[in-house]
Formats: sequence, structure tokens, C-alpha cells
Amino acid sequence: MDSEAGLVAAVHRDDAHRFGKQTVECIRLLPGIGVEGDAHAGTTVQHRSRVRRDPHQPNLRQVHLLGTGLLERVNALGYDVALGALGENVTTDGIDLLALPRGACLRLGDHAVVEVTGLRNPCAQIDAFRRGLLKEVLRTTDDGRVERLAGVMGIVLVGGVVRPGDPVLVELPEGEHRLLEPV
Repeated sequence: MDSEAGLVAAVHRDDAHRFGKQTVECIRLLPGIGVEGDAHAGTTVQHRSRVRRDPHQPNLRQVHLLGTGLLERVNALGYDVALGALGENVTTDGIDLLALPRGACLRLGDHAVVEVTGLRNPCAQIDAFRRGLLKEVLRTTDDGRVERLAGVMGIVLVGGVVRPGDPVLVELPEGEHRLLEPV
């Protein structure tokens, strides 16, 4: 069942572990691996701090997706954050990524399918990039809940080429929906 539809606003990759990623014309998603040519691609965890803890963990962070709404909000606050600057592979428009349940599938373009595994857990590198930005993407609500607003992570189920302007269709999982947690 499709519950939402949006567009790919931009795509990004970087072959090194830098904070931001380069905007490119297209990316190729590889099943079970991630973005071809990206430093975070692999079947096992590639995020450096997670590799230090356990290099054999499955890579639940193959693709980072971020909505344009966050970028618009922080830019309106004066942070000057370009597409790809927060390390996302796919910038989307028109989809509330943070409201998706775990296991939701995103159909990107003609073929690719990414399963949402959880929330990106923002870290102090965000403040090193733009002082004060961390409090805009990781905040505590009045009732004490922690909100992580820096996008979602996913794994590639079906590969394919993804380009700006491609449609993004959301397929919700069957059964009870589970809230996203940090991965």
C-alpha cells in the first residue's frame, strides 16, 4: 500500500569518511551493500565509531535519507546547510521520513527499493560543521522525549540508479507499525 509520494531532490556520495557528501547526477544502489562508491557501502557496518565497537555488525546504515524540510528550517535559522552537507545520500522532498515506521520501503525511481531501518543518530560532528546546529537536529521535547531529526537510515533491497526528479513511493509494512529508533 502506498501512503505517500514524493520526489528525489538530490543524490550524493563520497568515497571517503568525510562529514558531507558530494552532489552527483545519479547514484547506483547495490542490494545489500548501499551506494556504489560511497565510504559507507558494505554488508557490515562502515561507520567508524561502530566499526571500533564491533566490525561484524550488519550494516543497517547503507543509505542515509534526509528531507528538504529540515534543510529549509535550519537555513531559515541562518545555518547555511547545502544539499548533501549533512552526509545524506538521498535528499527527498514531499515525504515525512521521520514519521515512517521501521520496515517501510521506499521505491526510488524505476527500480531501487530501500527499507527504512531507523533514525540517524546526530553526533557532535554536526556542531563542528555549524556551531549550534546539533541542538536543531537533536532536541528534547517538553515531555522529555529525545527527537532525532537528521533523517533516516536504510538498507538496499533492490538495486537501481537514482536521480534527482525520480519519484519516491512509500510502502508501509503490514501488521503493527514500530516506531523508528536510532541505528
